[in-house]
Amino acid sequence: MREALYYEAGHDGAVGCRLCPKGCEIKAAQSGACRVRRNDGGRLYSLNYGQCSACALDPLEKKPLYHFSPGQKVLSLGTFGCNMSCRYCQNWTLSQQEPATKYLSPQDAVALALRYRERGNIGLAYTYSEPTVWYEYVWDTAQAAREEGLKNVVVTNGFINQEPLKRWLEVIDAINIDVKAFNKEFYRKICGAELTPVLKCVEMAARRCHVEITTLLVPGHNDDLAEVESLARWLAGINPDIPLHLTRYHPDYQFTAPETPLSMLSAAQEAARTHLHYVYIGNVAGEEKNSCCPHCGAVLLERFAGDMSAEVGQECLQCGAKIQFTGPYL
Repeated sequence: MREALYYEAGHDGAVGCRLCPKGCEIKAAQSGACRVRRNDGGRLYSLNYGQCSACALDPLEKKPLYHFSPGQKVLSLGTFGCNMSCRYCQNWTLSQQEPATKYLSPQDAVALALRYRERGNIGLAYTYSEPTVWYEYVWDTAQAAREEGLKNVVVTNGFINQEPLKRWLEVIDAINIDVKAFNKEFYRKICGAELTPVLKCVEMAARRCHVEITTLLVPGHNDDLAEVESLARWLAGINPDIPLHLTRYHPDYQFTAPETPLSMLSAAQEAARTHLHYVYIGNVAGEEKNSCCPHCGAVLLERFAGDMSAEVGQECLQCGAKIQFTGPYL
């Protein structure tokens, strides 16, 4: 175990976790809602520090990050636990259960990432489960990685308080934030969380690093086109160059509804494109993933079988329009 950051002593041996907006008040010998932060003798400890449940060398496009080091790979690490309880979770065996793990120290993680450099690895990604509840390990590992010239990528639900996020952003190069819906009721009823802190996370991250957004469209819950367009309009108010990934849901965990129809994904993509320059459909085999100039439609970056056919410069080669492909965006 490792003593946690961001907590306060309370009454009668209780502690208040201040990492995420849940603000759990945790009694002695109990854990918070995330299941991985435990009160032991009036101190809060991280139970999953260094406990790695998944490790793989992935394309950055799989995070998904389409505009950050296209065609490169990143060593991806995950643990277990989550500060949300999404009823349709696609990784519920990691977020809601306790899978087998292997201890991987920050130093060993960085050494492994360095060994994979010759295979196109640019750094470390903290993903698969929710990295917010792996906060101390991510912080220690990301610092060590940066010292070795490696990049740090976080794939998160964005449900984190502003002070710990601000500290994280000192060492994070790119972040994919899962905005699960543009709907407060969806967050409360389906995810056991709140929307507003996630939106604040997007705004803060856009000032400091590269940002991309993912929204998994669940039929009958967050796939209303007006809602999708509202999300896109809000993102465009930050910067219309922020990429949005609309991904396909499939039945999992507590949800049995059929998978998202491709027609709905296509309609949502068109609705979002009225405000954003780059909108992609994800989790669908064979779907076009090219990046095109938002002004003339020329292909800036062609993706096929994980390979890239070109590099994106500062302007479109066909129409000469200025291209901002990578954040920060503010």
